[in-house]
Amino acid sequence: MTYDYETKSIVTQDSRAWVAGLSDEAGAGSYLSAFMKQAIQPAADEVTKLEQFVDNVLWKTIQTTDFGVRKSIFFYEPTAVPNYRYSTSIDWTSWTSWNKAAAYAIDRAYNYVHVAGAYWSLYRVARAYPALVKSHTWDWYLNQAYSTVIRGMRNDVGYNRVGLMGETVFGEILTDLIREGQTTKANTLSTSMRSRAAQWDAEEVPFGSEMAWDSTGQEGVYYWAKYFGFTNTATKSVNSVLGFMQTLPHWGWNGNARRYWDNIYGGKLRRIERQIHHYGSALNALPLLSAFRSAPTDTYLLRTGYAGTTGPLSNINADGFAAASFHSWPDTLKWDGISGDYGPGFLGLALGSGTYVVQDAELGLVAFGGTLTSSGSSVSVVTKDAVRRKVFIGPLGVLVSVDAGIIREVKYVAASKTVDVTLAQLDGVPKAANAVVWVEGGGSWKVTGSGVTQARGGWQVALSGDSVVVQVLPA
Repeated sequence: MTYDYETKSIVTQDSRAWVAGLSDEAGAGSYLSAFMKQAIQPAADEVTKLEQFVDNVLWKTIQTTDFGVRKSIFFYEPTAVPNYRYSTSIDWTSWTSWNKAAAYAIDRAYNYVHVAGAYWSLYRVARAYPALVKSHTWDWYLNQAYSTVIRGMRNDVGYNRVGLMGETVFGEILTDLIREGQTTKANTLSTSMRSRAAQWDAEEVPFGSEMAWDSTGQEGVYYWAKYFGFTNTATKSVNSVLGFMQTLPHWGWNGNARRYWDNIYGGKLRRIERQIHHYGSALNALPLLSAFRSAPTDTYLLRTGYAGTTGPLSNINADGFAAASFHSWPDTLKWDGISGDYGPGFLGLALGSGTYVVQDAELGLVAFGGTLTSSGSSVSVVTKDAVRRKVFIGPLGVLVSVDAGIIREVKYVAASKTVDVTLAQLDGVPKAANAVVWVEGGGSWKVTGSGVTQARGGWQVALSGDSVVVQVLPA
């Protein structure tokens, strides 16, 4: 639930029903972060608690039995709960203090992203660390994620024809359905997303939102435009993001998406001001990083996108509390007091983090999120990014990713296009028996090594011992 760091307590009541109601960005943010964290760094006790949360809160409470997602499970209606004590210090007269009927409405598409992301995270845990999950199998979690997305596209749900914050995870769900051979579901989801993308491609400005001033549509529009080959719309999306994100020598402004108003809806200090590293930074970075992987000589895309993706790390303090955003007014200059809508930003960090190797026109061969050394024709990069499961080698145009453990190091020779990938376990988390390696890029690639077998659209590697080395090379 939403946490107040200043009072060191959970927010159990708020005049904005959703903040205490486990939905909307500001109510779902805390649990979304907790779930996404498991996808990249699982902990056994945390997975157990989140499985309990799924069975006792998420499924059939936040969600209805037909996969609808309620706008809030907290509401203000004293006659409906006569034995509940609402705080007398809170002003309950605003439109934000929804009654039960308004809170239980299932008509906001944005809320479906958070729930789908939660299920998808436990699907990934169940696949990579099967011993950690006790309540359900991997296919149950994947089906819950899929069914939530499809339910959110029905006619009784509003805003499902605009880009949604964090819906890159819809793409992850589709990709995993394909990898698992669930063709019927994959086709259904693909058809639904293509319909939206075709509509956006016919629109001059396809970045609509529930708020006219918002900058939240670009991520989803870009993802599906690129996926379905609507090149002009994908380019338009990138250019739009570059209009409100830039690279500057400052921890806060670097890669910071323009956000002014969300403290009203998801912060403790409620006012309109330029927010620093609100969730827009990491989410709008996703199109820039994807566009860079398609054009790996355009380092401005990487500089800006990488800055946005790493922005959410600054929100997390030494106690592990993650604030919704930083208040930039000169008389304040502090992190907001509640977790609020931080969650979508962490989703962006989890999906976007990686180590990038690029041949920069000014700096030469450099690594973003890694330590690079070279000897003759061989280049070595030790990963240092927040997740350490994804490496993009710009000179080869190849992306290597894994679903478990970490990529500790890559070594490559550009002339032969061979890449040695060192896989290892992540310290402080449960050990994975295997990792699946996926390779994306121009042309065909394969992974070779002792005991390597094909699995789920990639190659399965046993993680025995301290580390194991496999080779990626042209097929």
